[in-house]
Amino acid sequence: MARLVFSLNLVPSSHGFNLSPRNHQTLFVTQTGGAPRFRGVRCQANPESSSDSQEKLVVDDASKEVESSQAAASSSSGFPESPNKDINRRVAAASVIAALALFLSTRLDFGISLKDLTAAALPYEEALSNGKPTVVEFYADWCEVCRELAPDVYKIEQQYKDKVNFVMLNVDNTKWEQELDEFGVEGIPHFAFLDREGNEEGNVVGRLPRQYLVENVNALAAGKQSIPHARAVGQYTSAESRKVHQVTDPLSHG
Repeated sequence: MARLVFSLNLVPSSHGFNLSPRNHQTLFVTQTGGAPRFRGVRCQANPESSSDSQEKLVVDDASKEVESSQAAASSSSGFPESPNKDINRRVAAASVIAALALFLSTRLDFGISLKDLTAAALPYEEALSNGKPTVVEFYADWCEVCRELAPDVYKIEQQYKDKVNFVMLNVDNTKWEQELDEFGVEGIPHFAFLDREGNEEGNVVGRLPRQYLVENVNALAAGKQSIPHARAVGQYTSAESRKVHQVTDPLSHG
């Protein structure tokens, strides 16, 4: 806080007060960080003057007047006031929800699950005998990565289903123990890519960019002798965690 003291010599006149060396007046100004605050202005005529009149002028709390004038100027400028914090929070929350909904709608394709893939999959034995290349996915219902990749696998299957077989083998099913050993399945999801004769060209394990699957399946559909991603491993779930159970449906290929 700064306190400034000014000494002025004022003489009353018909137009107000004039400077005079005979009068000694004091102006106290106190500033606390904002607009100056005038504590008081006292003006008194010269005691030696023939006039006994005494004039007094007091200006209290001038900072309030300054603030009021600034507020009035802001209102008259035509600029809208800033929204309060509550409105800001609501706008931010709505933006986050909208962005999340857009991401989920484009990335996850609600409604596609492992059960949908299993229902549309071809039986393993039939896939090996129809003369088409095959993609075999080893999965489990409790595998989070498997569930996450289901929409992408579904899209690829819909695009290439006329040229490539898609097979789903559940690692919980003891029926596929031999295939688990044959393809060396240690983590799921495990995608094995087989040529038209049923020979494995390579495999992809775990969560990897969708393009890996697309390019491999495209190579199979085109009848190429090799696939671009013959061995790639991402984040996966250990196949050792599988909950082995007996086949309840003899016709099931899942």
